[in-house]
Amino acid sequence: MIDSLEWATARQLVSAYGSGEVSPVEATQSALDAIDRHDGDINAFCLVEAESALAAARESEGRWRRNEPRGLADGVPTSIKDLMLTKGWPTLRGSRLTSPDGDWSEDAPAVARLRENGAVLIGKVTSPEFGWKGVTDSPRCGITRNPWDLSRTAGGSSGGSAAAVAQGMGPWSVGTDGGGSIRIPAGFTGVVGFKPTYGTVPIYPASPFGTLAHAGPITRTVDDAALMMDILSLPDARDWSAGPAPTRSFLSSIGEGVRGRKIAFSPNLGYGTNDPDVDKAVREAVQVLRELGADVEEIDLGWQDPVAAYHVLWFSGAAKVLEGYGAGAPEQIDPLLAAALERHADFSASDFLDATAVRMRLGREAGLLHERFDLLLTPTLPIPAFEAGRDVPTGSSSLDWTSWTPYTYPFNLTQQPAISVPCGYTAGGLPVGLQIVGPRHSDAGVLSAAAAYQGATEWHLARPNTTAVLTNPSRK
Repeated sequence: MIDSLEWATARQLVSAYGSGEVSPVEATQSALDAIDRHDGDINAFCLVEAESALAAARESEGRWRRNEPRGLADGVPTSIKDLMLTKGWPTLRGSRLTSPDGDWSEDAPAVARLRENGAVLIGKVTSPEFGWKGVTDSPRCGITRNPWDLSRTAGGSSGGSAAAVAQGMGPWSVGTDGGGSIRIPAGFTGVVGFKPTYGTVPIYPASPFGTLAHAGPITRTVDDAALMMDILSLPDARDWSAGPAPTRSFLSSIGEGVRGRKIAFSPNLGYGTNDPDVDKAVREAVQVLRELGADVEEIDLGWQDPVAAYHVLWFSGAAKVLEGYGAGAPEQIDPLLAAALERHADFSASDFLDATAVRMRLGREAGLLHERFDLLLTPTLPIPAFEAGRDVPTGSSSLDWTSWTPYTYPFNLTQQPAISVPCGYTAGGLPVGLQIVGPRHSDAGVLSAAAAYQGATEWHLARPNTTAVLTNPSRK
């Protein structure tokens, strides 16, 4: 039984549609009502199409009445990050440089697969300009705020996706991740964010950030993330770099648990420093996995921070984006992006190759680690959400967003699957995320471990402004 449509998961909705308990029209209207109530404060949506969403929901309702659902997500209210092409809607990428009058006649692969599976598209959610940073504000769309504390950032660059899901404005959203952009906002807003192995979810058009860029689900439960992965991982011929379609359902794999699995825990990858509340919550999460039967060993990885190499690859991509808009583009963009490009300018081909070599060495180290351990645990982020409207926390010694998210971008360099699941709260009531990382192509194993943890805890059941309910008990 569904107690509240606003907080129903995608799986619950699909089951309720089948039984006739709920209709897709009711679920879609609930999501639209939540947007009306909350988005004026949060600013997660840059486009809402209520009329077309309700029309699609009525079509879905008819299919369910005929017992002819279109696919795995028929009738599920769904939002799309505004970096992804969506047929009939402009993809503005948070930028005043992008004209809404373009030819918007094509869906990105993830959007196409969701549409083919009957998902009801309710709107597009915010991104920083061209997805360039780890928070979500832009010249075109303004600041996206954290539902847990409106003075704090929701993170980014998929901040609109995470904020919408965290506040009940739809059960799930599809985002992108080039350096943590799914996991960062998931960690800051207390939801689930999964970055799959590179190539598992086809991408088109090709990202200017190259093979750093991934697409994946943001949901409230791991079950829903696995369900969305069964949709997003379907093939698309437009992405020549995508891998083969999985041969097994992700959703069918998540009950395997963690008993007997050998897991490494690195609190800082060898170079980070954590807020005490974050460290406490993550260590308690590690203990839960031990109690579930995992063999967890805390290790000192001793890795060197690969941020310099990451900057070469990342900001070369950002510069390439602007190149297509002509000489006057820097005067029209986020001033902090313009300043970042000045700080990280004039990279040579040799610099790019050196950065690629660092990437390959890190991949080798990760591969050797996973000869000993099935999974790696880290905090998603070393700090809780900070002030909205800033790229870095007050008092930061660095101007770069990478300075406060040291545990996410390494796994874009190595292309490994990584998920953030909520694992507690700070004393101030802000969410904390646990990151679970696996070797390349072990997406099902990462999802399975995350599902085992979430099945033993209740953090994902908390709602904004209700943390007091869950500040003491951390497990069922």
